[in-house]
Parts: sequence; structure tokens; C-alpha cells
Amino acid sequence: MNKFAFIIHPVDAKRDAARKFPIARYLPERVVEWGLKKMSPKMISHITGVRSVTGTEAEGWFVACPLTPRQLLSLPLEFVYEKIIAAGRVAESLGAGVLGLGAFTSVVGDGGITIARHLDIGVTSGNSFTVATAIEGAVEGARQMDIDPARAQVAVVGATGSIGATCAEILSRQAPVVTLVGRNAERLEEAAKRFRAGAAGRVEVSTDIKKGIQDADIIITVTSAVDAVIEPGHLKSGAVVCDVARPRDVSRRVVEERDDVLVIEGGVVAVPGPVDFGFNFGFPPGMAYACMSETMLLALEGRYEDYTLGKEVTVAQVEETQRLARKHGFKLTGFRSFEKAVPPEAIEAIRSRIKRRATA
Repeated sequence: MNKFAFIIHPVDAKRDAARKFPIARYLPERVVEWGLKKMSPKMISHITGVRSVTGTEAEGWFVACPLTPRQLLSLPLEFVYEKIIAAGRVAESLGAGVLGLGAFTSVVGDGGITIARHLDIGVTSGNSFTVATAIEGAVEGARQMDIDPARAQVAVVGATGSIGATCAEILSRQAPVVTLVGRNAERLEEAAKRFRAGAAGRVEVSTDIKKGIQDADIIITVTSAVDAVIEPGHLKSGAVVCDVARPRDVSRRVVEERDDVLVIEGGVVAVPGPVDFGFNFGFPPGMAYACMSETMLLALEGRYEDYTLGKEVTVAQVEETQRLARKHGFKLTGFRSFEKAVPPEAIEAIRSRIKRRATA
């Protein structure tokens, strides 16, 4: 049996800590975070039933690193590394051959390189397959919204990060206009210069998120922000937003106030086999994030090696994960938005509202 592990961490200190300690919901957030800081990483569930269409099987474990996004980004880096490495050692003790770094554990520091150096098993951020599914989901969402991706204006928010940069590079080869949005103008210009050589059209940059996305038909957003960065007034009617970030980049107000845009979560994958994650992370049975799925793909292949690490994801890595997904039967599955499925009739309703208002 091929074996893997995946590190998760609390996203909302009070809500997530209350799963184990109900009193946490009544305490100030800073008090809960203080308590989390004192805890050690631990295994929280056994994952069974991952079965490739080739017949190969894998089992794994979720290992919790008890730090919130704010703590992972603000506490001393050496302390954060120690917590993540300790989680990795739990994975080693369980027999895992490859370890996935979930959410902000893949963002801090050097993107997993230091973590991998301190462990005797393979480590991946899962960002390669995350890129693949983000683009696939955004393009399919656009088609269902009657947007021709070959004529669409595209924006990538967080375009200098490892996921965002590769999404922008791939999409710049296909779309007539791609806008790179981020906070650092110099890094944006450097990225744009690299992408323009192989671009199908224009590659623009913006450090103003509203200006950068207000004319975009398709938006992929994948920042490392702790709070939402996309608000209702930022989007044009008919826009498709694929939110890959965790915590989310898109404010809940967007789906509450804008019934003329489509917001979907990036990287939602159907895992082959009668998989049981033994833990509720908000998805229906059998579904997982793409970063989790990349870890499972490597395990099914018996590739106990470091894969997607550092601050760059290559197009070749993305294409390799796509090949492995096809081989083993991992598929992008439907759309979800804020813990809810987005069925075809909901997308049809959005299209109908847009058409009705356009002719009113």
C-alpha cells in the first residue's frame, strides 16, 4: 500500500479549535491562538479508499499543524518551521512516503525547501496540480457563462506568487489580454517581461486590484492575504472568478450582492475509489483540493520525492500532474462556491439575469 500524509491547519482560530475544544468559541481569538501555539502537531484522521483506475491503492493521514494563517505569517520563521517540520515527523512516523503541505504551510518561508531538507520523505506543495485545475475550472466556467476564452480579457490576482505566476504564464499564451495584479510593481514588471515573449496578446500589470480586474471576463485569484481582497464593486457584470486562495480572496459579500457574476472555488477534484478522509473539511464525499490530490498522485506513482517546492512552478510540472491525473482517474468535478455546489441551473440563472438586464 502506497502511503502519504497531508498537513492541514486551522483557518479560523475559534471555529476550527472549537471542533476539539467547544469552549474556544466563547474565548477571544488571541487567547485561542495562544493556546494553539502551545500545542504539538498530531495526526487527526486516517485516509482510506484511494484507488486508481489502474488498480493501485494508497492510504494516508491528515496531520494538523496548530497554527492559523496569521500565526504562520507573523510568528518568527524559525518557530513556524519547527512546527511544520514536527508535523512532517509525525507523517514519517506513520510511514508516509510523501508529504503534502496544505494551505499556508506551503507559503511561509521558502515554499517548502527548508521543510524538505529536514525530512526523510518526499515533500510537495501541491501547487502544480492546483495550477492545472485552476485554469481548467476557470476556462470551463467561462464557457458555461458564454464567454469565449480565446477572446476573453483575463486577470490573475497574486500574479507574482508560485501559483499565480504559472497561471498567468499559461493563460498569456492563449488570451488576447492578461493583466497581472499584485502589490509589488517591480516584480510584476519582471514577470510581465518574461511572459510577453511567448504571449498571444497584451500582458499588462496593475498594483490596484480594482483597476486591474474591473474589465476582466475571467479572473483567477490566488493571493496569500489573510482577509478578502475582492469586493462586489470590483467586478464587471458576467465575470467569472476562480478563487484558489485559502483563506478565500473573494468576499462573501460578492455572492450575496452580485447575482450577475460566477464565483467558483479552484482546484476541486474527484478522487477515484471509495475514499474516506475521516475528516470533514467542507467538501462532499470523495472530493479534495488539488494540492491534496497532487500528494495522492505522487503516492500512487510511488514517487516518494520532492516535487513542487520553492516559489516557482514550471509549466512542465503542471503538464506532468495533468498526465498523472488522467492516468489515475482524478477529475475536476463540477463547481463549488462558499461550501455549496453550483449546479448548471444556477449558472443558467446568472446568464438569464444578465441578458434580461441588458435588454431592459
